Amino acid sequence: MLNNKIVDALNAQINAELWSAYLYLSMAMQFEADGHPGFANWFKIQFKEEQAHAEIFMNYINSRGGRVILKPVDAVPSEWKCPLCAFQDTLAHEQKVTALINNLYALAEAEHDYATRGMLDWFVSEQVEEEETAKNMIDRLKLIGDNGFGLYMLDQELAARVFNTPAPLAGK
Repeated sequence: MLNNKIVDALNAQINAELWSAYLYLSMAMQFEADGHPGFANWFKIQFKEEQAHAEIFMNYINSRGGRVILKPVDAVPSEWKCPLCAFQDTLAHEQKVTALINNLYALAEAEHDYATRGMLDWFVSEQVEEEETAKNMIDRLKLIGDNGFGLYMLDQELAARVFNTPAPLAGK
């Protein structure tokens, strides 16, 4: 059974994951409105991934006898000046999420909750990937600069991205 400190912290993380989903959906909607369907698709996949992350936490709390408490999700930004700006915000946001995951991990350690710490191992690795992906997109967009053809080609590439069910949800 989970102790109250862990349940409260995991519920806060669920809210953070849902906020992240909402942020990425907002980005997707702007790119869709701006005529960049590939960028919109990339952020729609991010939206789905963040929802899946929240679901992993919810499933975990329920499986350990805790209670999921869903709280209101704060408003998110709705406008970015350029694709590079959106990905810079994405990287900054993912770095914040990494800090939240690290804090959860430290709390699990302090509370001697090794099951929760083990569950969080997947998220630690996931955050390394999230930050690396955002950084790579920033690097590519900086290389493209104002080159419209380069932006078009990247948009086409991003249109091919598909959602993959995260391992902790596979088979559930």
